[in-house]
Amino acid sequence: MNIPENLKYTKDHEWVRVEGDEAYVGITDYAQGELGDIVFIEIETEGETLAKEEVFGTIEAVKTVSDMFMPIAGEVLKVNEKLEDSPEVVNKDPYGDGWLVKIKLSDNAELEDLLDAVAYKSLLEA
Repeated sequence: MNIPENLKYTKDHEWVRVEGDEAYVGITDYAQGELGDIVFIEIETEGETLAKEEVFGTIEAVKTVSDMFMPIAGEVLKVNEKLEDSPEVVNKDPYGDGWLVKIKLSDNAELEDLLDAVAYKSLLEA
């Protein structure tokens, strides 16, 4: 299983890649594997400022629909437009082209609450 060292993770199997005061958010390789074939992604929160753990969208797979939660507070700057027509990109490239939203961070201190790759791997092995 792929768990890149340069990302931060949540217990809800989301990842965060910080770039200055902005960050990209997606779901982990583990999460896409558990969901199975992703068929639809709905994110209608672009332009909204959301609190940590607030729902920012839903992801639909063949067998389930799951809410996606903000790993950290911030304003949703951009939604990955590629996923509108090709949601399966999340299955193929969860850490690259399969990112979900780009956000402007509200509080960088919240990043300290996220897991590093080692801690996330331990969570999966527990």
